[in-house]
Amino acid sequence: MRRFWTVLALAALLAGAPLAYAAPAQASTAEPGEDPRLERIFADDAGREDQLDPLASLYRGKRADADALAQIFSDQLDRRQLASARQSLRALARIDRARLSPERQISYDVFRRAKHEQVDWLQPDIRMLTAVRPLTHFGGLHVEFPTLMASGGALPYANEGDYRTALALDGAFAQVLDTTVARFRQGMASGVVESRLTVRNMIVQIDALLAQPVEQSPFYSPVLNFPAGVPAAGQPQLREAFGTVIRDRIFPAYRRLRSFLADDYLPAAREAPGLSAMKGGSTLYRRLIERETTLKLDPEAVHQLGLGEVTRIQREMDGVRRELGFRGSLREFFDAIRSDPQFHPKSRTELAQGYASVGRAVDAQIPRFFSRMPKTRLLIEPYPAYRERFEAGGSYNQGAPDGSRPGVFFYNTYDLPSRFLSGITTLYLHEGAPGHHFQISLAQEDTSLPDFQRFDGNNAFVEGWALYAETLGYDMGLYKDPKQHWGNLDDEMLRAMRLVVDTGLHAKSWSRERAIDYMLANSGMGRTDAMAEVERYIANPAQALSYKIGALTIQRLRKKAEGALGARFDIRAFHEQVLGSGALPLPVLEAKIDRWILSSR
Repeated sequence: MRRFWTVLALAALLAGAPLAYAAPAQASTAEPGEDPRLERIFADDAGREDQLDPLASLYRGKRADADALAQIFSDQLDRRQLASARQSLRALARIDRARLSPERQISYDVFRRAKHEQVDWLQPDIRMLTAVRPLTHFGGLHVEFPTLMASGGALPYANEGDYRTALALDGAFAQVLDTTVARFRQGMASGVVESRLTVRNMIVQIDALLAQPVEQSPFYSPVLNFPAGVPAAGQPQLREAFGTVIRDRIFPAYRRLRSFLADDYLPAAREAPGLSAMKGGSTLYRRLIERETTLKLDPEAVHQLGLGEVTRIQREMDGVRRELGFRGSLREFFDAIRSDPQFHPKSRTELAQGYASVGRAVDAQIPRFFSRMPKTRLLIEPYPAYRERFEAGGSYNQGAPDGSRPGVFFYNTYDLPSRFLSGITTLYLHEGAPGHHFQISLAQEDTSLPDFQRFDGNNAFVEGWALYAETLGYDMGLYKDPKQHWGNLDDEMLRAMRLVVDTGLHAKSWSRERAIDYMLANSGMGRTDAMAEVERYIANPAQALSYKIGALTIQRLRKKAEGALGARFDIRAFHEQVLGSGALPLPVLEAKIDRWILSSR
């Protein structure tokens, strides 16, 4: 398998890093009552979590309680979540792990780790650094919730009851926006504040939402077209009710938030973008690295790993440059392709057709690599106009667990001259199939798994799998076209640069401009993309590290299995082992693959 030697860099990085390694599964001596006892703990915890996390309930296709939604970002909710996690850990302590089945030993390890992490992140020393910064421009609830509640979002809108639920949730969301203002004020008082860049971007996002007439708001979209389950006689009243809640509750709350951010918070926000400039930021960054990668890693070691990966990928890029017939230097090639029309879409239609074509090619190859395919359909769509400016090149929105709502791969058509046709294949493999769509859909469709394995996860696994999925394009023959090969290397370079830039911003006091310049100097990405990426890292520290760390781990485990099993190695079986238990912390995944290798010899 090509390029697996890159995992040696990760091995060097981890040589001195303590790993929270999961206990190996033991031969099952489970008595009939032991697994069910554990599953009852899971069920009790899930029942409480459904009440404490209405957004997760919505994404899972369940009813969400408006009163619970109104408590988001509140101290009361934090206290209830902490009490719930501690209750689960007390119950878990009464379970004898050795008497569980191998499958439930994995569940035990994942659950225990997740509950300890939840308790840790709800402690006062962390909450004083996180709770007082409830929103950023990247994935903030002020932009996520409109998408969630829009037609085609998480709520089914199948009958009048669904519409009444939406009205209650929309009204409760206005309270959530007011709570964020109170949280931000707490941070101002304690000196823990967001960067000015992030605040300015949030203001622009809110302005874009408020600029839309009520009838064009995503909150209003469900009443533009009603399903057969809503009687025609009740439709005018629903339209009026939706318009009223938007006009009288939601928009005024957005205006209050916008006014506070512009007039009060922005002057108090920090000028420097990185966490190292924030009170308590350096400590928080190390904690974030562990949460996002599931490993205890030193920021400087991650930075050096990134520098090494950048150098390695540039050597392979230089070979493709020559294959494409460009005689200048690699740096000159980066500059040339930013303006060369052959690398850029001429229209949104061309971009749409490109993704559709790749989707068909991947579908034809999937049976060679996977023994199970999701029953959830995958749609390919552009971002809505109000989101596209601050979004990455693509993303994935998961479908419903029962397959009734498709998953959606969103691609970005904002500023078309900055988009690259060469990146179509690798982006689809990552965000669509077999990347996020396979990993997320297969997990949530598997009702044999506990809910937390079906629906929860960690970025190192989720993003690591998606980045690993990009490498399958070589086995599928999709990178024989040197332009698509270049696109894959350019995206791999992006993930390597993230190790450098994220740690540079948050541990080494890099400026936004230095981070952007580094990305432009070491890749062919456009300035618009580089700006969006850097501003994403500023708003969401350490998350970007998870891609490369996770992918290198999965690549290393595959290489280990290939070496140990030789002719017995089955790529479809390996992928089933990786994906078959949900999104596992990396140490738990490694323990599982080691057991599989031993049992397959």
